[in-house]
Amino acid sequence: MEMITRMVADRPVVIFSRTTCCMSHTIKTLISGFGANPTVYEVDEVQNGRQIERALQQMGCKIGVPIVFIGQQLIGGPNQVMSLQVRNQLVPLLIRAGAI
Repeated sequence: MEMITRMVADRPVVIFSRTTCCMSHTIKTLISGFGANPTVYEVDEVQNGRQIERALQQMGCKIGVPIVFIGQQLIGGPNQVMSLQVRNQLVPLLIRAGAI
């Protein structure tokens, strides 16, 4: 978990993703569409990708990606992000985090 904490520190938006995952692409596009510039870690391309995924699971994340952090806070996967969007809470959260 300490590794994940370091990876998300001082970054308004962090997305753990896979290059081949359509939901990862959708979430990255959604967040970027508001003008945010998320830090993206493609777990299938980084050297310690499996270790990152295990650490995310230890934090309570379900298996798979994308996993989103906004303002160093774990938001969760695509269902949680889309739920925030539907309730018009995603943009205010991005603003508070200094992402947009």
